[in-house]
Amino acid sequence: MKAPSTSATGHQPAFRRQEPDARRLALIEACARVLARAGAAGASVRAIAVEAGVSPGLVSHYFSGIEALVAATYAHVEGAVAETLDRAVADAGPEPRARLDAFVTASFAPGIADRQLLATWIAFWSLVTARPAIAAQHDEQYSGSRARLEALLGDCGVPPDEQRRAAIAVTALVDGLWLELCLSPGCFSAEEAGDIARRFLDTLISPDQ
Repeated sequence: MKAPSTSATGHQPAFRRQEPDARRLALIEACARVLARAGAAGASVRAIAVEAGVSPGLVSHYFSGIEALVAATYAHVEGAVAETLDRAVADAGPEPRARLDAFVTASFAPGIADRQLLATWIAFWSLVTARPAIAAQHDEQYSGSRARLEALLGDCGVPPDEQRRAAIAVTALVDGLWLELCLSPGCFSAEEAGDIARRFLDTLISPDQ
């Protein structure tokens, strides 16, 4: 799943003189906004250059082509989401169940359960079957997230031989709730989504854990 909505919304002011790392990040953020608004089909070097307020030549200076820029944007968005989830776990303190709950329910927070962020992810997903590099990034992202979840489940007493399937099930539930919360936020609340997820965790974890 997936970056806080600030990377995918709003048109930025005219491009200003910046250091190379800042310029690269500005282009990545512009790419995320274009993907959210126009989808993968509308993400061209020219469209992203216009969004960022720069020349197409500057985009090509930092990225070898649109595929490289989209891949960098995918990594940036995924990294921002992972950082948000990890921060929620750290803020939950040392108690294993509190850390697990925080990791699972952080996906329903306003910065993550966001329509613009969903639109960006839909653009990425549409490329998975067409671009091997994006497919590889998707597999790596999913495996990494599942591994973190498996570790948290293990800390709560889920046996090693059950952790993988439990993590797959929890991920599927959370992703489904996240998707519907983004699409139809009026149908149920983030609090209800969190309660549903925690109740499911109760079925996986022994009461004395």
